[in-house]
Amino acid sequence: MNRLVRQPRSIYYRVFGVEATHVCGLNYLERLAKRSMAITRAKKETILAKLEQVRDSADSIVFVKFKGVTVKDTTAMRRAMRAAGVDYFVAKKTLMKRAFGTAYEGEMPTLDGEIAIAYSTDAIAPAQNVKEFATKFKDAISIEGGVFQGVFKNKAEMTAIASIPPLQVLRGMFAQLLNSPRQRFAVVLSKVSETK
Repeated sequence: MNRLVRQPRSIYYRVFGVEATHVCGLNYLERLAKRSMAITRAKKETILAKLEQVRDSADSIVFVKFKGVTVKDTTAMRRAMRAAGVDYFVAKKTLMKRAFGTAYEGEMPTLDGEIAIAYSTDAIAPAQNVKEFATKFKDAISIEGGVFQGVFKNKAEMTAIASIPPLQVLRGMFAQLLNSPRQRFAVVLSKVSETK
């Protein structure tokens, strides 16, 4: 005769004072408690090593404040950023302060709320990509500051950096500027030849 044997009560039952049914070996309260637990020291060291690697390799870092962004939108944003050569990483603010605090000139901007970093070896690409998604997801994503050319920048300065056109557009503008006097001179010569 097969009999169901009741599992012994776990510490999570006693803490929450609620009975819960088992689903896939873990009950809802156990999963909830595991999600809200602090991360381990080994995990923190791994994240800190990743942040130090970012500090050493990235030319530009943008602190991104996010709130209420769906998983679908976040995944789409990460894919688009990755295609543009920008990486996106979420970490604890205390670990960011430990990794970036004394590595750059100036004062680290105040970081409130949930913060991620967008970084790249391209100096302007992270700020431009975050600004693009900030306009797409108003109130959900915003630039909180960052690091540009080894100096901490505040929110306004990083937003101004984000409005700089991409390198290809700047090259086109420069070529247009160089070509403009020649075009005007050619137009003047053609007008003069028409009058004679």
